[in-house]
Amino acid sequence: MILNVDGIRFRYNGQPVLRGMTFNVRKGEVVAVLGPNGVGKTTLLRCINGILKPSGGAVFVENDNVLKLDAMAVARRIGYVAQRQNAAKITVFDAILMGRRPHIRFRVSDNDLRIVDGAIKSLHLEKLAMRHIDRMSGGELQKVAVGRALVQEARLLLLDEPTSSLDLKNQVEILKLIRHVAKEHEVGVVMTLHDLTMALRFADNCLFIKDGNIHAAVPPKEVTADIIREVYGIMVDIHRHNGIPVVIPQ
Repeated sequence: MILNVDGIRFRYNGQPVLRGMTFNVRKGEVVAVLGPNGVGKTTLLRCINGILKPSGGAVFVENDNVLKLDAMAVARRIGYVAQRQNAAKITVFDAILMGRRPHIRFRVSDNDLRIVDGAIKSLHLEKLAMRHIDRMSGGELQKVAVGRALVQEARLLLLDEPTSSLDLKNQVEILKLIRHVAKEHEVGVVMTLHDLTMALRFADNCLFIKDGNIHAAVPPKEVTADIIREVYGIMVDIHRHNGIPVVIPQ
């Protein structure tokens, strides 16, 4: 297993947000965390990488207790892409290079530069490499953030709404890339998504969160209209188009 989350609990202003979540992520597996706004999806990701300190439970990445590691050691194991990105007066190349920081000792090596160049090419950002990120669209900025996480070469990627602000073409490109990285490099991926159809298309496993607990943990083919109704409070139909499940609200 890449990731073992064991009974994670978290309280905010005395109110329970996470009530003891337990799940695992295998090598090469993409897990989608699903549920309506405010159920604790982002909080879960932040507890996994230690940004927030859980009130109980444990998180292990390949047998290392993340909650007992320092920030640099966590960064060598976990890459995190937040939902909102801050733009700064640096180039795309330098912004992605920052993801190599946990591995850089005294200076940037030729290998670091090759890894960054490869990420830029895989994200089709070559023409924007020298552009300052404070002059980029929200979607372009999101791709830069994903690139920064990829070059960390972490064993686990945590992605909070990685397709937010992206148009349809770029949503598909990013999710295809995430799946490719997971399979090719045998890393684990945990991502939050709002688009259920995209989740069912690209994830290997779906975690539906309700009331601070995991309501259902099932592969896409076992997701039912009842599960979606119970979690989201809306009636839907699930149809297949060319073998791809499509969620349609009634």
